[in-house]
Amino acid sequence: MATEATFTVPSDQFPLGTVFEQLPNVTVELERIIPARDVVIPYFWVRGTEVDDIEGAFSEHPSVKEIRLVDTVEDEYLLRVEWALDYDDVLTILAEAEVPVINATGTNQQWTFEIRGDDRTDIAAFQRRCRELDIPITLTALHALTPVETGTEAALTDTQQEALMLAYERGYFESPREVTLEELGEELGISQQAVGSRLRGGIRHVLGSTLSAIESQP
Repeated sequence: MATEATFTVPSDQFPLGTVFEQLPNVTVELERIIPARDVVIPYFWVRGTEVDDIEGAFSEHPSVKEIRLVDTVEDEYLLRVEWALDYDDVLTILAEAEVPVINATGTNQQWTFEIRGDDRTDIAAFQRRCRELDIPITLTALHALTPVETGTEAALTDTQQEALMLAYERGYFESPREVTLEELGEELGISQQAVGSRLRGGIRHVLGSTLSAIESQP
């Protein structure tokens, strides 16, 4: 049965966490990971700095082969990195194991990331490989997805679902929009940047689950 697990790891133990050595106040949110030949390509959002600073912070890391700006939304930046597989780390283990990352957020304290396996053996294999490489991950949550959970429900985090439902109810998806990100943020008690991030992640998961369901139909 499909299983989801949430882990934490010290910020300096996660590859993208090297940025916190120079920029301790930023927040990094992983968008997705694309495995490719000889590299792993993570896309991630950065908040709390100027893009020139973040590019400079990553460019000196020996595993970074290339880094470039993909998109800008207000004061958030979407960056694409080509990460060499020369080092064994969490990113390379996830890519090699083909374990999907549902979400991952990092601060200068720690990274929190959630993954999904086809069953518990996938989660156990990931943990075992991290132990072999002395990567100090900590399991904080583990649960099997029940048959009554739809693909969309399983993909969404609680915060993404909350943001999507509120945005829908308040008319954010109407044309013209009936509410702003700032207003949604005030109601949720978070920044407008955080609202935008949750909406993007939630919409991506909803579309992915819906399109996968369509493709699987006879």
